[in-house]
Amino acid sequence: MNNRVGLTAVFILFTAFLFWFVSVRQSLLFIVGIGLGAVLAGARFGFTTGWRNLIDYRDASGVFAQLLLLAVAAAISIPLLALFPSELSAALGPPSISLLLGALVFGAAMQIADGCGSGTLYKAGLGIPLNMALLPVFALGSFLGSAHLNWWVGLGAVQPVSLISEFGATGALLFTFLGLLVLGLLSWLWSKKAPTPRGLWNKTLLWGGVALALLAVLNLVIAGQPWGVVYGFGLWAAKIAQAAHLFDPATNVFWSQPVNAQALQQSVFLDLTSITNIGILAGALWIAARKKTGESKPLSTQQWVIGIIAGFLLGYSSRLAFGCNVGAMVSGISTGSLHGWIWVVMAFLGSLLGVRIRRHYGY
Repeated sequence: MNNRVGLTAVFILFTAFLFWFVSVRQSLLFIVGIGLGAVLAGARFGFTTGWRNLIDYRDASGVFAQLLLLAVAAAISIPLLALFPSELSAALGPPSISLLLGALVFGAAMQIADGCGSGTLYKAGLGIPLNMALLPVFALGSFLGSAHLNWWVGLGAVQPVSLISEFGATGALLFTFLGLLVLGLLSWLWSKKAPTPRGLWNKTLLWGGVALALLAVLNLVIAGQPWGVVYGFGLWAAKIAQAAHLFDPATNVFWSQPVNAQALQQSVFLDLTSITNIGILAGALWIAARKKTGESKPLSTQQWVIGIIAGFLLGYSSRLAFGCNVGAMVSGISTGSLHGWIWVVMAFLGSLLGVRIRRHYGY
């Protein structure tokens, strides 16, 4: 309890610092980030684990909670985007070879590393050793992926497709809900084949899904852009590389773009994604202070090496795929981007492979 009181005091002071010296928006986003981290850690809401439980045990409860998250977030976000097109932006990514390959690799890597972008963050906040070690290599991979992104997109891509622009808010919602219904039916049919039937509804995961959806909407309203994770990682590594004179952003297509070049010059506290990521770490740390939650079984040297490689691939592939489970799936689908649906299909195929690799190395 004393640890929680101390952490709360630190969080209040940091929020006040952001309010007075950075901006009101950044202080609010930090609070939203704390909420996201607390819900992810408190409910142990794992996108990766939900998919793995469906594949390994035909347990669809985690996937159903994710579908509820998407439904609630889309029901609020899509009308807001239609009403305020100038103030709010969707998480649009171009359908491309980069997206197909990136999502496939990400799906496999997240199962081996036992965490996606948000999962790595909140588990690091809980003190789980592998996820703590993955953060820097995830950031390195994200940075290198962004630096190479122009080449990958050049292999073949079409313009991003916004369902809101194509079909209007009503059509986009119908498309989204129909897609979620199809995914729900497929998950239900898969779960029925389990030797021992499992429940479809987990109350903790369900409330976690609703809470995450509402917080994601708050992030959209406050930031003007959807919830994301991996951009912040890449920015941190890019700043370090630039400070060490290992990288010249002016020579790179991605980092020479005005918005990215500005982010490199500004304080990290001004970056919308970074401040939310810091909040997620803080929220998970606050949950960890309540009880010991960072236990994990010891890993062999081989498992550590494989896990670190997977962490690097997580970062690299997430940039190629224009997001992770948060930036591409949650934010993409809930804001009407076609690339979010493509990401889900490819990432799940990757997860089928990743689960096999995970079993092979005894994780």
